[in-house]
Amino acid sequence: MKPQQDRNFDSLIKKFEQRIYDTHKGDWRLKLVKEDLDSFYRHEPLTVWDAGCGFAQISLWFAEQGHRLTLCDLSEKMLARAERQFAEAGLSAQFHHAAAQTLAPQLPQFDLVLFHAVLEWLADPMPSLQTIANQVKPGGSLSLLFYNRNAMIYTNALKGEWRWKHLLDDSYMGKGKNLTPPNPQYPHEVIDQLRQWGFAVTAHTGIRVFHDYLTRAVREQSDLDELFELEYRHCRMPTYREMGRYIHLVARRD
Repeated sequence: MKPQQDRNFDSLIKKFEQRIYDTHKGDWRLKLVKEDLDSFYRHEPLTVWDAGCGFAQISLWFAEQGHRLTLCDLSEKMLARAERQFAEAGLSAQFHHAAAQTLAPQLPQFDLVLFHAVLEWLADPMPSLQTIANQVKPGGSLSLLFYNRNAMIYTNALKGEWRWKHLLDDSYMGKGKNLTPPNPQYPHEVIDQLRQWGFAVTAHTGIRVFHDYLTRAVREQSDLDELFELEYRHCRMPTYREMGRYIHLVARRD
């Protein structure tokens, strides 16, 4: 079997933009993550590392408030897009074309580390996460957004047919389309690891706890504003938050 490698999105940047960023569900993800990070945004200037910055929407938001940003990405095209966004906004930051876990030992520790939608694309998720988490200063925080394995299992169970066999023998990982991550994570396992490394979870949000379980026909016939109001009411409640397509955690390093 070919060894798994970290995913580079150079070849999929257009699809990524159309399917994730330029959508209602992408806007919803940004809204909830920004809410969870609002106290950091309003804080006096912090050092912030965006470890796997993508198009840098969150980094740009922090930079506009005067925080000091360092960004990196394995994808040269993603990083170029992020640099262009900063240049057009007249803002500065440090940019590194490198995988976050490779770059980490060369960087200082930061007040806040952003690690968003990267973990599930890595060949070795937990060792890499520990390397990233080590760059959080004592008293600083990690903002971690990752693809939820609970949601992947539930979605496939609802679709039935041939998928049940793969769920039963645990062979469903990595069988999706280009934008289906190969290594989704269980929230309880990620939280246990963070606690072992000296972190305490201060925010826990499920992103799209209902939306992705609905058929396209149901979504097209429904009021999206009403759906997102329903999402908002339940996204931080235990049980429902564990079923979000993505999980966002903020964890403070003791």
